[in-house]
Amino acid sequence: MHKLGIIGYGGMAGYHVKELRKYERLTVKGIYDLNPEREVIAAESGLVVYPSKEALLEDHEIDIVLIATTNEVHKELAIEALRAGKHVICEKPVTMNSEELLEIMAVEKETGNFFTINQNRRTNKDFVLMRRSVEQGLIGEPYVIESRVEGSRGMPKGWRTIKSLGGGMMLDWGVHLIDQLMYMIPEKVVDVYCKMYSIEYPEVDDNFRLVMTFESGLTAQIEVSTNNYITHPRWYVLGKDGTLQIDNWDCNGKIVRCIDKENVWEDEIVYTKAGPTKTMAPRRSESIEELTLTEPMDVVDSITVVYDNLIDAIEGKAPLTITSAQALEVMKVMERAFRCQELHRC
Repeated sequence: MHKLGIIGYGGMAGYHVKELRKYERLTVKGIYDLNPEREVIAAESGLVVYPSKEALLEDHEIDIVLIATTNEVHKELAIEALRAGKHVICEKPVTMNSEELLEIMAVEKETGNFFTINQNRRTNKDFVLMRRSVEQGLIGEPYVIESRVEGSRGMPKGWRTIKSLGGGMMLDWGVHLIDQLMYMIPEKVVDVYCKMYSIEYPEVDDNFRLVMTFESGLTAQIEVSTNNYITHPRWYVLGKDGTLQIDNWDCNGKIVRCIDKENVWEDEIVYTKAGPTKTMAPRRSESIEELTLTEPMDVVDSITVVYDNLIDAIEGKAPLTITSAQALEVMKVMERAFRCQELHRC
């Protein structure tokens, strides 16, 4: 049985503990946190509360450490834990920049210990449904993928509003959405454009629009907004033979695809509400078919999947699937997005 120690016992770490209560391959032994209130909560739930991070790292029973602090200290804590002989799961974003991650990767190689990142949204059912549908060829070759996460309550207060702590929506949500698409598409990102907005908090982005172009020409458009009162679909994908739309996290959606290209055009102009047109005239109903999309019930969407993979790697059963090298490519895209924003700032 593997034992986990947690550095940084905030809300996300509490979520890990909740999800791991019935997990059979690992137990959570204890935590270290600077906040006395969080220490009380941990003690009340039966966890050991360590007086210092050094005390936690010196506990020989603990072989895995979860780093769930604010982002600016991920690098130093990851390096300390790896050099203390621990395997490490780090919350996202893995570091503040790619240079910090390269330092971790050097220590990862030096120690031979495993280091992974909690990019748990690779198993989100809406993403898996979209990916499977595209890979099955249900809409033909895709050329545009639109991914959106939107809310209307603004950005949560606290560290997310502070630049020096790694706040903002790019580092909070963008890292997940970029990781999903780069995990799905085994191509180099050749172009990045981004526009960021600071609607409520001047230090950080609380909205952004990112466009990534892959080597094949496939374009991915990622949008995160915190003040959308009318939301777009979660996924909207254009393929050469059809269109996919997934409305929400519940995987409600559909595919409309072509079964007759309708290449023969009539001489008559079609009159619509927008005026006379041929190009935008509606299709004949018999030239398309509609497929209803539903939640993939075979998918396990839990952070325990990340722990399973790490433990399999530790035990020599399988390689890591969420690697520091993958995280480095995601980090480089985010850095290009920030540079683009700076270059085009008015």
